[in-house]
Amino acid sequence: QVQLVESGGGLVQPGGSLRLSCAVSGSIFSINAVDWHRQAPGKQRELVAVLTSTGNTNYADSVKGRFTISRDNAKNTVYLQMNSLKPEDTATYYCNPQGWGPKGHFDAWGQGTQVTVSS
Repeated sequence: QVQLVESGGGLVQPGGSLRLSCAVSGSIFSINAVDWHRQAPGKQRELVAVLTSTGNTNYADSVKGRFTISRDNAKNTVYLQMNSLKPEDTATYYCNPQGWGPKGHFDAWGQGTQVTVSS
């Protein structure tokens, strides 16, 4: 079983920065791709950033140049550095790692961490 603990959300003023963390633990052989998604109230969940097993990254147009996804393999932790935050970035952010464990492939979701950008 895979456990995820997300942290780093909070209230920040426009133009500010936050770094979200997602610690992955449990029965894991490997973590391949990792995604961050977000969902604002009344809106559909959207894909924000992707980090593939080969280290390639991809970002939603709305966050390109401002957000950076990364991982620390030694700590099994994934990060989302968010800079130049805007009010429209306000949402609940979800970590979504995919990989392999003793029961086969997993596609896990965190509980979400709230990010509010407001003056």
